[in-house]
Amino acid sequence: MPTATMTSKGQITVPKEIREALHLEAGARITFVRLSNGSYSLVPRTGKIQDLFGMLYDPNAPTMSIEDINDAIADGAAESGMRGMED
Repeated sequence: MPTATMTSKGQITVPKEIREALHLEAGARITFVRLSNGSYSLVPRTGKIQDLFGMLYDPNAPTMSIEDINDAIADGAAESGMRGMED
């Protein structure tokens, strides 16, 4: 398993095996995405949008109807003092 050591400035060198697997080149940007289980995923910003498919999916999350979503939005607006601003 590839490993890296962080410098005192918070920098790491991505191991060659990982750079090759993610198709990273000098200057590539990487996004660190926190997953629902608390771990992180490295996502190259140079990839295609299709590479992100399913990354935010949580099979354990409850499903919500559009009415539930609208109620949650209204509740959030009321808590933030935005009530009465709707058209």
